[in-house]
Amino acid sequence: MRGNQTWITEVTLLGFQAGVAVECFLFGLFSLFYSFTLLGNGVILGIICLDHRLHTPMYFFLSHLSIVDMSYASNNVPKMLANLVTKRRTISFIPCIMQTFLYLAFAHIECLILVVMSYDRFVAICHPLHYTVIMSWRVCTALAAASWIFSFLLALVHLLLILRLPFCGPHEVNHFFCEILSVLKLACADTTLNQVVIFAACVFILVGPLCLVLVSYTRILIAILKIQSGDGRKKAFSTCSSHLCVVGLFFGSAIVMYMAPKSQHPEEQQKILSLFYSLFNPMLNPLIYSLRNAEVKGALRRALWKERPA
Repeated sequence: MRGNQTWITEVTLLGFQAGVAVECFLFGLFSLFYSFTLLGNGVILGIICLDHRLHTPMYFFLSHLSIVDMSYASNNVPKMLANLVTKRRTISFIPCIMQTFLYLAFAHIECLILVVMSYDRFVAICHPLHYTVIMSWRVCTALAAASWIFSFLLALVHLLLILRLPFCGPHEVNHFFCEILSVLKLACADTTLNQVVIFAACVFILVGPLCLVLVSYTRILIAILKIQSGDGRKKAFSTCSSHLCVVGLFFGSAIVMYMAPKSQHPEEQQKILSLFYSLFNPMLNPLIYSLRNAEVKGALRRALWKERPA
């Protein structure tokens, strides 16, 4: 362990490196987005807990997605906002590594929860008569628990591989938070093993789940086209299209970030793409699910008007 001594005690997060006026504007804009993220996901989580009509597997997983989105944004955005309004943009090395660990864990959880939600919709639309048996509360709880446990274990693998490295500089991270690829540039040793594990994890946690989602929704689309009722077809399309919007935004930005060939400005590209799944995606999720979902809007109206469900 002495040979792998960590020489860095703190690092500087360079952030967006813009002028004072631009940084003030970004602070106001990102603060607004972050507030909407917490408010929107908090409202969805609250109405799901309070309205017994929403105590179904679909909304059970949606509540987990809301928790993940709030946690994900809260892990990265507050430090970014603080750095936009202060000249001292340092973070201690241990909190930096913990930020990396939590960022990976919450990203993995979101991938798996989105896959589970697609499976739930597949069973609901393609096998409606067996839905309550297949998606029992025991199965739902097991799927949610497995998603959380596996995600933290996979993030722990990345963490252990990072901690085995000696870190001796530079002391600057060209990012607005301790993103794993940026942190690895601080190491003064070969990071090939880390890069290989990151790529393998992306194949397993991004490409694999995305393929499962696409297969599920292909089957769902075929089943929807066979529905005779126009209202039933419209409701199914509405629910599934909102889910596909979330999937496309999250998986698309993450795959481009970690698996696409690097551009001529990879670090600036990383920062912009990171905003999608750190800030924009968590903010858009409640808007997509509430504005496109009649049941959520109905529950929200009942909560605002203090109506009791029949």
